[in-house]
Amino acid sequence: MAKKLPRGIRENKGTYEARAMINGIKITLYGSDLAALIEEFTEAKEKAKSSQDYRKNRITLNEWFEEWFSTVKAHRVKETSINPMKNNFKRTFGFYIGSKKIRDIKPMDVQQALNTMEKDGISNSAMREALGRLRECMDFALGSQMISVNPCLIVEVPWTYKKAKEEIALTQEEQNEFLNEVEDSWYKEMFYFMFLTGVRVGELGGLQWPDINFTRKITEINRSLSCSYYNGEKREILVTPKTVNSTRQIPFMGEIEEILKSQREKQARLKKELGNRWRGKEELGDLVFTTSMGSPCSRYIVEKEIKKVIKRMREKEAVLAVQEHREPKIIRDFHPHTIRHTFATRCFEKKMEPKVVQKLMGHSSISITMNIYTHVLENKMNEEIQKFGSANTEQTNPYADLNIPKRTITAMSHC
Repeated sequence: MAKKLPRGIRENKGTYEARAMINGIKITLYGSDLAALIEEFTEAKEKAKSSQDYRKNRITLNEWFEEWFSTVKAHRVKETSINPMKNNFKRTFGFYIGSKKIRDIKPMDVQQALNTMEKDGISNSAMREALGRLRECMDFALGSQMISVNPCLIVEVPWTYKKAKEEIALTQEEQNEFLNEVEDSWYKEMFYFMFLTGVRVGELGGLQWPDINFTRKITEINRSLSCSYYNGEKREILVTPKTVNSTRQIPFMGEIEEILKSQREKQARLKKELGNRWRGKEELGDLVFTTSMGSPCSRYIVEKEIKKVIKRMREKEAVLAVQEHREPKIIRDFHPHTIRHTFATRCFEKKMEPKVVQKLMGHSSISITMNIYTHVLENKMNEEIQKFGSANTEQTNPYADLNIPKRTITAMSHC
């Protein structure tokens, strides 16, 4: 009985011949050792499958994005940013057109994906981020000769005609009312610190006591608290700040020294009282601002406390309005970044130079700082315009008693 040979291999006069056509690539091999030939034949077929032509014809957008991101992008971004970036893509273009082969994706496919995302309520910021990453990914495919044109370059983005939500700083009166309300709160010092430094909420959470130099009277911003979930587990770690300019020194301003000393004493007293119940982990054990149990002050904690304070203020205002027989004053919502914006506004109101404010804020570009400056100038202009008054500031007409005939002015009066 003749030996059954693998598909594509045949025997010819004591030698073996292997033939195959893999996506246009012709494979022909010969050998007298069948086992060695089978191994070589298998490798040749796999190599043909992984060739540029094969990948060009078969690879999907999701497969290409994963390969591009892992090889090109991942080592250039912070470790804590990798999962959020990949998740953003998965729930946007990965979900809507990820199964399509990259060679088949046309501008209309990208456009329809964007239109559907908008209809499904995906935020403009998420779509903008995903489209930028898709453009990068497809640019690399174009440079690798996987596609002939980048399909992202001529799409109409849905956020072009939408005005960005304006960041409105708190007025001095609103700031005062908020700080008065937190006077007896555990988080009093934290909020004062935010209003006096303009730090990002991540920088606030990552601040450690060695960063506070009471001798030189400066606060050094060297790290940020990152909170994320990985495989369902919450991770809180300290990472480098957002940009190169974010690493900075902020001089003590206003009552900051008094506030920091109060926080240090209060925290030390509570640590002693709680003992083993203090939740500060070893790697996060020297944080300046924590919860009353020693946990880090994450964005969630700060946002929650702001909402609680605003709720109390509204309840008090409602009672006062009833007592005074008037409508309650509007107390608006705001988020942690509003306090950062408010700090910059206070700086400009005190006539600080934009470059100084940029350095204090840790902005990567002066244009970001100038956007706040421009807004402050517009408000100031409206105040100054009111000072102009009328063209005629006299209350009476000095010529009222003179009997002077009026002359009619016509088109020919100059002749």
